[in-house]
Amino acid sequence: MCTTIANAVMDMAKHPGVFLRPTHPKLRQYEALRARHVERCSTREAAERFGYNHSYFRNLCADFLANPRSSFFLPEPETAEAPEPTRSRRAERDRRILELRDERRLSVGDIAGILRQEGIGACASTVAAVLRRAGRGRLARRPERVLAEIAGPEAADVADARQLRLEPRRFRTDYGGLFLFLPLLERIGLDRLAGVRAMPGSEMIPAASALRSLLALKLWGRGRPVHVMTEVLDEGLALFAGLNAVPKRSSLSEYSCRVDPRILPALMDDWAQAVHEAGLPRGDSFDLDFHTIPYHGDDAMAERHYVSKRSRRQKGILAFIARDDLAGAFCYADATVRKASQNGAIIRFAELWRERTGVWPGELVFDSRLTTYANLGRLDELGIRFITLRRRGAGLLRRLEERPADDWTRIGLSNVGRNCRTPRILDDRVRLRGYEGELRQIAIADLGRDRPTLLITNQLEERPADLIDRYARRMVIENGISEAVQQFHMDALSAAVPMKVDVDLNLTVMAAGLYRLLAERIGQDCQRQKAATLFQKFVKASAEISVDEREIVVGFGRRSHNPVLVKAGIGEDSCRIPWLGDRTLRFRFGENGGQNVT
Repeated sequence: MCTTIANAVMDMAKHPGVFLRPTHPKLRQYEALRARHVERCSTREAAERFGYNHSYFRNLCADFLANPRSSFFLPEPETAEAPEPTRSRRAERDRRILELRDERRLSVGDIAGILRQEGIGACASTVAAVLRRAGRGRLARRPERVLAEIAGPEAADVADARQLRLEPRRFRTDYGGLFLFLPLLERIGLDRLAGVRAMPGSEMIPAASALRSLLALKLWGRGRPVHVMTEVLDEGLALFAGLNAVPKRSSLSEYSCRVDPRILPALMDDWAQAVHEAGLPRGDSFDLDFHTIPYHGDDAMAERHYVSKRSRRQKGILAFIARDDLAGAFCYADATVRKASQNGAIIRFAELWRERTGVWPGELVFDSRLTTYANLGRLDELGIRFITLRRRGAGLLRRLEERPADDWTRIGLSNVGRNCRTPRILDDRVRLRGYEGELRQIAIADLGRDRPTLLITNQLEERPADLIDRYARRMVIENGISEAVQQFHMDALSAAVPMKVDVDLNLTVMAAGLYRLLAERIGQDCQRQKAATLFQKFVKASAEISVDEREIVVGFGRRSHNPVLVKAGIGEDSCRIPWLGDRTLRFRFGENGGQNVT
């Protein structure tokens, strides 16, 4: 081996350029480690220069640091002829191996390296055999952070849009699926919206880049900015935001503090109009609900509200949420609601919707705790249809039980379970305290509950089955809230200040709208699929990104749902991305980097 390497070195001396492209494995390792530890290159840069996988090269650095006297031009110690150790030396060796495993939880390679430093002849296979005979199992795979600590810390670049690298290059990213949203963001014009509403930003991190960084975390389901530090070295995530590197945790966490609460509603109005013009349908019937975001601190601003999933009252931020029944997406959210004004949130939403669209909402559907009977009268004066529930008192239930069986009518429903499709109803006109005029009350029995459900509405001429079916669809908003909690981490408070929560809540509305736009673009019965399902099928994908003077090509490997994207024509789309040097973004699908399907 020594002679072979010496001959290789003599040949390379005639051609100095080949030192940068060594062919012998040992020379290649030597040059790569020299670049890392002498030239102070980053592990990613050294790995790319000498053709190593980044994870493999980090393990190589860890092994080298564990045994810095490793030879590159001489035979390894274990390959030299060595006398067979005596029984006492073998016992001492075995004892030392078990000691290193039990006390320090070291791997086979690490133990072999330490033994070499201590002058004990034992290769990795010998260590593995000793551990196997002693009944010691294999160690679990060490996480990336442990390997990073062994290889040494690697500082990420400071986020700066002026340092964005757009020279021709090729790299892989774990966030390839995020680029499916770039054409949608370009069509919506996020940069223009951020500029019109004077969102906070700087020359290093413009407002639109900060918003895209936060949206990327929401779209990927990463939750809070505290989780971004594990991905600051991913070039694809930075390219999506239009930066050379992802902003650090402190920058993203503090961004909401810099947002003026007076401009956020105007920004969301502009966003709603832009999303609608980009293809998201807009209806006139809305599901409304309150959701308590739990807070576990001691801040005096946080009031106590009812948390349904825990069946108790506790400190939290009360969020008012509206969902468009036609689009199937949240269209409004407000986390500044206080207990003293929560009954009027429904009127404020109606007035905001009229300012946004020029017309009052056509129909509002909500539960009995959302507002008061007096506000129901206000909705009727505005010409807004509503459907809600009436609270069931003991006296009211007793009077219903006393009604003759002939007064009840059996009807058929279509959007409920098989066992509840033929309930009995009692259709009456009632008067309620605080409401001027009559309301329609529909008592529904045999609907899967022990006690009748009481539906009240100002729609006097509609078929009872249609009203019951419509209220049954209101339950979808609870599924949407659950999805926002699980996929978009809506319940993970970034701070106790309501304005911060309001920023995060509206980012959730943005992310949910983008997923619905993507579903509309894909088609194939994806319009009603949850964001978590769309993420698993289409978005959660790594990709190879190729950048040149004119294009940015995102290549996806073979995946089971790629044919759906190809059939939807996404591979045929191309659009210019202004914040990426006005380059054209294209997608390609298939193995071996894929072929452009255009």
